Amino acid sequence: MKNALTHGIKIKDKIGYALGDMGGLLTFSLIGAFQNKFYTDVLNIDPAKIVVLILVARIWDAINDPLWGAFIDSRKPTKQGKFRPYIFWFSIPLAVSAVLMFTVIPNLSQAKYLLFAYITYILYGMMYTAVNIPYGSLASVITDDEKERSSLSMWRSIGAGVGGLPGTILLPMIVYTTTGTDASGAVIKTLDGNKFTACVAVLAVLSVLIFFCHYKMTKERVAPLQKEKGDYSVFKSIRDLAHNRSFVFLCLVSMMLIAFQFYYQSTFTYLFTDYFHKPGLYAMVTVCTYLPMAIFIPVMNKLIDKFGKKELCGFGMAFAALTSLILFVIKTDNPYVFLAFTFLSGLGQTFLVLEVWALVMDVIDMHEVRTHRREEGTGYAVVSFARKLGQTLAGVGLNALLALIDYDAYASKAGHALSEQVMNRLYDISTLVPAIVLGICALLLIFGYDLSKSKLKVMRKELSEVRANEKTVEQ
Repeated sequence: MKNALTHGIKIKDKIGYALGDMGGLLTFSLIGAFQNKFYTDVLNIDPAKIVVLILVARIWDAINDPLWGAFIDSRKPTKQGKFRPYIFWFSIPLAVSAVLMFTVIPNLSQAKYLLFAYITYILYGMMYTAVNIPYGSLASVITDDEKERSSLSMWRSIGAGVGGLPGTILLPMIVYTTTGTDASGAVIKTLDGNKFTACVAVLAVLSVLIFFCHYKMTKERVAPLQKEKGDYSVFKSIRDLAHNRSFVFLCLVSMMLIAFQFYYQSTFTYLFTDYFHKPGLYAMVTVCTYLPMAIFIPVMNKLIDKFGKKELCGFGMAFAALTSLILFVIKTDNPYVFLAFTFLSGLGQTFLVLEVWALVMDVIDMHEVRTHRREEGTGYAVVSFARKLGQTLAGVGLNALLALIDYDAYASKAGHALSEQVMNRLYDISTLVPAIVLGICALLLIFGYDLSKSKLKVMRKELSEVRANEKTVEQ
């Protein structure tokens, strides 16, 4: 028996769903914006050792993420739903692990700081997985309507943007301490570990409250398929997903998108602190990146109807890549010119940032068409792992490049300016690498991902026929 209502969501559903990513991004955004600088400048961990830490964490994620998604898919739903209870209960340990990850324990040796970083970073990653995989899967059971899902994707992006604001706008104004001046008289500021920990604690408590509101405001409408005992196999599901071209290429796109986002967030922290000597202006990077959303959200569904999701996202990423390449070529020392081009890049990124989760739901629906199995947890777990690989690419790449350009964290901490050669190289890696990654995203979308506007229309018809014969659990 099917659920009587599988669509028809209201504004309450949209706001409630947005709150889920808002709660997660309150702390998750700090990884991209501050973690690398916290490790190098506060804990004095060598960049090469940070690379190893990130790689070890991703090896564990390769095991943990698919198993968690498979576990969720194999469980029978409760009265509260299939996904919502996990989000609610794991939000508390997620908040605690976030505070631990950015805690400074006085007078530890570098080896002990590194060990503490291993424990807390991996713990936070596990708790984030525990919350984020069911959260990402939730949209597919809130509604089965394509336009409503697109709307949920946009609201999720809004929630993520709002959740990232405290960490990227407020904290840069609070957590830096003046340590000296350079030869030109410009003020040199460094990250204050104690201030930063206190701010993270406040954001962590707030995240739990927001997750509670998310839980109360969302509803699972699309009933899960009834599974016979022993009917589910994680290996079979992953194998089938690996043969789904649209799914594979979207995983690659998601990986490169998160790699770009984490890389530029981390690199721009160094750039505005050490190159422009204006760490407070870093807050404007977030504004310039997310402000374009306000321009396109009112007309996004009309643009999708006319051009298609794949087509808009591919064009947008190509445009964003071009603006980053222009920044590399002009090599400006004016932070406001830099921010203007960041805004133009944000215009191009907006299509994919707003619609990436709708694309994820599309490829999981394609999996259902091909296999007649709805396995949101496993599908989203694989996407989540691909995104963590992107996070790894950003972390490993950034630290390798910092070592290559001879970045000296001790000089900045001691109030000494970096050499002109190092600062010029810092500018180069902050503009050329994003241009390359954005360009790869565009190529993957245009020539690899194959769910075009016309193919999606056919897939939707096939999906309706499949679901007409589904045997569902009576709610």
